[in-house]
Amino acid sequence: MNMINIIKPNTPFAALLTLLGRIGLAAIFILAAVNKIQYYDGNAAYMAASGLPGELLPLVIAFELVGGVFILLGALTQLTALAFALFSVVSALLFHFDLADQMQFLMFFKNIAMAGGFLALAVSGAGQWSIDHKQATRQQ
Repeated sequence: MNMINIIKPNTPFAALLTLLGRIGLAAIFILAAVNKIQYYDGNAAYMAASGLPGELLPLVIAFELVGGVFILLGALTQLTALAFALFSVVSALLFHFDLADQMQFLMFFKNIAMAGGFLALAVSGAGQWSIDHKQATRQQ
């Protein structure tokens, strides 16, 4: 058994793991968008307190919701994953850069870790169980 490469590409197990990874990455953004809708005024005030206009909140909600669904379904995955990687880093810098505060420290590096996950997803692609894969096989 090769202990370095234990997951063989293009197998049902690899497809399952890629799908589970996409679900995990998508869930945090879809749930964040729902939270921003439920607590719209508080989130707009938080953005304003951080120096951003609260009027940007609908765009953030749309980005998180639509992008989250794209990642979940594996549609336009590379482009969406790159956009989320950038969004995660920018969000870390704008909202969680008080590294002396333990909670902000954790939130900052959570965002950096998510950016890393999105970069890996952008490189590896959405996997076999995705819209991207279905479109690619249809074009061959």
